[in-house]
Amino acid sequence: MAASCFYDVFLSFSGVDSRKKFTGHLLVALDRHGFCTFRDDTKLKRGEEIGLGLLKAIEQSKISVIVFSKKYASSRWCLDELVKIMDCKSTLNQIVIPIFYDVQPSDVRSQKGCYAQAFAHHENHFDLESVKNWRSALAKAANLSGYVLQNVANGSESTFIETVVGEVADKLNPTCLSVADYPVGIHYRVQKLSGFLKLGSNSDDVRIVTVWGIGGIGKTTVAKALFNRIHRTREFEGSSFLRDVRETSMQPNGLIKLQESLLCDLLMDRNQTIRSEDHGIEVIKRRAWCRKVLLVLDDVDNIRQLRALAINRDLLRPGSRVILTIRDLSSTTSLQVDEVYKIKKLNGEESLQLFSWHTFRRDHPVEDYESLSKEVVSYSNGLPLVLEILGSLLSNRDMLEWRSELEKLRKIPHKDVQGKLTLSFDSLDDKLKGLFLHIACFFVGMNQDLSIKILKDCGFFPESGIGVLSRRFLVRIDGDNRLMMHDLIQDMAREIVRQESPEEPGERSRLWYQEDVLDVLRNNTIRAQCLNYLHILLH
Repeated sequence: MAASCFYDVFLSFSGVDSRKKFTGHLLVALDRHGFCTFRDDTKLKRGEEIGLGLLKAIEQSKISVIVFSKKYASSRWCLDELVKIMDCKSTLNQIVIPIFYDVQPSDVRSQKGCYAQAFAHHENHFDLESVKNWRSALAKAANLSGYVLQNVANGSESTFIETVVGEVADKLNPTCLSVADYPVGIHYRVQKLSGFLKLGSNSDDVRIVTVWGIGGIGKTTVAKALFNRIHRTREFEGSSFLRDVRETSMQPNGLIKLQESLLCDLLMDRNQTIRSEDHGIEVIKRRAWCRKVLLVLDDVDNIRQLRALAINRDLLRPGSRVILTIRDLSSTTSLQVDEVYKIKKLNGEESLQLFSWHTFRRDHPVEDYESLSKEVVSYSNGLPLVLEILGSLLSNRDMLEWRSELEKLRKIPHKDVQGKLTLSFDSLDDKLKGLFLHIACFFVGMNQDLSIKILKDCGFFPESGIGVLSRRFLVRIDGDNRLMMHDLIQDMAREIVRQESPEEPGERSRLWYQEDVLDVLRNNTIRAQCLNYLHILLH
């Protein structure tokens, strides 16, 4: 792929027989779904040589869509574009999607019918080398997997365009989710969840399954893995994975953001705007639930979130499947759920394997560390999150440091997960500790670029620091470039700050609850450092 792609799509077509018909409608549909599409009548600068401009635009596009129509081969410009497109496919690995509009792939491949007539003309007016290149490019393009109008919905152009736009969306916005660096124990749990959903059973009923378990046990990981497996199977007409529902809903207009994300995923429309929660509910009912969908709502903790997203089995189209990851069963009591899948902790063998991958980059401990590794694993209580963090903490450290960390682990009650996570905090230097606490208290869910600007004003070095925290599994960046943190880790961080002064919030270094902030401001008991941080964050 070219280093700089200015366009999502380059559309190669014959303006004579399709610009004001099929291609014009396709351009509108691509625009409506938010794709930047090169069009030769508007993107070229005045006075620019059209041939060179088009060829450059092809190089700067992520996808080339070729509309083979009856007049396509009659145009030298189209054929030159095609040669360049196939060259970019070969040299830049560009994605190419051929569309056969009122012509058959065999006619294009072998230059028969109207294509034979066009080439009879070309052979009398152009050099043989050019003609040979055009024929070769046509044969290669026609052999690619593409779409034939007559084969889609009995030739319905509107359905055909919807199919093509869906293919472009799949190529440009792959919904394959990042699951885990080392997916130990995931396959069995995905199979279990798949069985609860009764996928491929030809059942027309709606299935709603909750994935239930404590924080850090891997609910989201399993849901992501299953989503990746089935969302492209064409069994569903739309799919959506809504991450961090609880965290997003707590932000300003958070429920509206969730509604817009859901509609964007299902309708492939980036320009969908919701005026209010009630408006969003009605749009979802009217436009989204008319299709068979696969939904995953991650970290649901409030029935209001489900209501805002119109999650109701009586509204969903038959055959739809819904997965909810939850920590508290009471959050879905008003919803008729078909199955509750209680995620089990990793067993001893799985725990040792996952820990080893994160510590030694292999599936078992290195020599002399097996006994110590098993001792660390016994304190993880089978929680993947704890294993990942402890593995990162002990990686590349000598045996003396291992024994020191083990001694600290022994002093922590077996069920005190947050206490074990604190070990990773203690290993940070003072600057990184401050950066970590700042993110946990103020920046979770915020745009990374904006957060970095603010954190610089607070005296930190966030670009490098966030990288360190990310490698230690204390912070992550989601697909929307937001700073995110596991709930257990955020709770641990905020508890560290709370313990600075359990009874007097004004003596703490950071305040995040509105009630605490108002209380200390009214009573003028706020610490100078905390007041300085608040001033920076508010401005």
